[in-house]
Amino acid sequence: MLPVAPGPVALRKTLGIMLSYRWRLVGVLTLQVVAVLSTLVAPQLLGRLVTRVSGGTATTGYVDRVVGAIVVVTVAGAVVNRYAQMRARVLGESVFADLRERMMNRVVHLPLSAVESAGTGDLVGRTTTDISRIEFLVRTGVPQILVCVVTIVLTIVAATVSSPLLALGLLVVAPPVWGMMRWYLPVAIPTYRAGSAATARINGTVTETVEHAQTVDALALGQRRQEAVQRAVAEAWSLEHLGVWLRRRLYLVLDVAWRAPVVVILLWGAFLASRGVVGLGAITTVALYAMELRKPIGQLMFWIDLVQVAQASLSRILGVEEVAPDRVPTGQVPQGTQVRLEGVCFSYREGHEVLHDVSLDLVPGERLAVVGPSGSGKSTLGRMLAGINPPTSGTVSVGGVSLTDLSEAELRRNVALITQEHHVFSGSVADNVRLARPQADAATVTGALEAIGAMDWVRALPEGVDTLVGSGHLALSPAQAQELALARLVLLDPHTLVLDEATSLLDPRAARVLERTLSTTLAGRTVVEVAHRLYTAADADRVAVVMDGRIVELGTHDELVAAGGEYASLWRAWNQG
Repeated sequence: MLPVAPGPVALRKTLGIMLSYRWRLVGVLTLQVVAVLSTLVAPQLLGRLVTRVSGGTATTGYVDRVVGAIVVVTVAGAVVNRYAQMRARVLGESVFADLRERMMNRVVHLPLSAVESAGTGDLVGRTTTDISRIEFLVRTGVPQILVCVVTIVLTIVAATVSSPLLALGLLVVAPPVWGMMRWYLPVAIPTYRAGSAATARINGTVTETVEHAQTVDALALGQRRQEAVQRAVAEAWSLEHLGVWLRRRLYLVLDVAWRAPVVVILLWGAFLASRGVVGLGAITTVALYAMELRKPIGQLMFWIDLVQVAQASLSRILGVEEVAPDRVPTGQVPQGTQVRLEGVCFSYREGHEVLHDVSLDLVPGERLAVVGPSGSGKSTLGRMLAGINPPTSGTVSVGGVSLTDLSEAELRRNVALITQEHHVFSGSVADNVRLARPQADAATVTGALEAIGAMDWVRALPEGVDTLVGSGHLALSPAQAQELALARLVLLDPHTLVLDEATSLLDPRAARVLERTLSTTLAGRTVVEVAHRLYTAADADRVAVVMDGRIVELGTHDELVAAGGEYASLWRAWNQG
């Protein structure tokens, strides 16, 4: 699993985001205070009116003036409250946009090794479910919580000013609420955090099963995958059940706190009035304040629980920023284009080496084919050459500089990898290609598509390169999606390219044509092709044979066939097939 930000770290980062909006926050709070103060005037005026009426000193003109003043402050308060709510909502939208963009910026720059070890379910869960859980709170909850807190504090202050003894009745509910929260918070936050992780495991298990349905069917793994989904669902259900149990007990106490103030003030006021300590006007004023507290307390009850859910999700979202980088740029600039592996070992898991002491010098401008049986380490070697994973030991360098010393942007200017996995992003065909170089003009994009022979089917689209593809738009075939990826590679134009089964989604004849087109287009660049189709190796300048994580043979096609070793056996088996 990806890390989860500890409570103090999440709080510090959240405060950092809020401080960047401090002046807007001050403006919102000021409007909220004015809006609340306007609502506090009416109970004061009514209390004074009751005192005058009960004392027989109120005149018709006085009553009219009081009622008029109440109408004016109520209307003024409504107007100010309208603008206060609007500014608070705008602030919430800004904070949420900042948080979402901050997370996405970090996600796209995460080390691939960290993403792959965690699995897609955890990352997808954080970018979807967790974001959704805090979206409502940040956009709507933060403004509402500000209103509730300001209203409660100022109302208690106003009640205290009116009658300190009566105002004590408002505090009667504080001890049980405080005790409940001290019990609830330490239990609720870990429960909600575990629930988010369990939901992510459901997403990951279901997604992996669906995406690899053919493999599941071929290996008769359906029952095992179904059991894995059921375990994940059972875990999520038990945590959700625990969360509901916690909320029921929380709401029981808070419901009493919501209803109690008015009753307590009336009883306490009657007791004090019977002894001549307070008057009817003071009781009316403070009782009205108690009634004013019911709405913000009731709303706060609702938001308190959502805050715990959001806090758990926020810790997971901010935890993405806690992933340690797998490279530290030193600012060194490669002197040349030669890529070299020296004594490279690599393990996906500690104690299980996939590559063993591999050394290899790529000749600039050559085309090297990497072949070998499945599971021999070919793709892992390609990832080492492309700088996707840093080696466990040894070095991989370009122009004398270790790949782990290069920034991500500098690395991709030198070396790039295209795998058999294809991705079509929502947007036009041109936008998809332009991802490799955002500033590329239309002619350059068209040239990249021409270079890999994709313009025939692109021209046949309803709007050509401007046709919208991806989610919600035109669906491309796997082969077309792979050609888009290759066009991006042409546009990126690094001096060294690693193609890991990059044409595997095409039929053999189309793949053969495309590979020949690429050979012409990429002339002068160093190309490493990880391939199962051995005609690719026959066309290469050199062939590296990988067996059990080691390069066991290296030479030209003719040399290796004549040597009668592992490559010769693979070549004979290929021709016989």
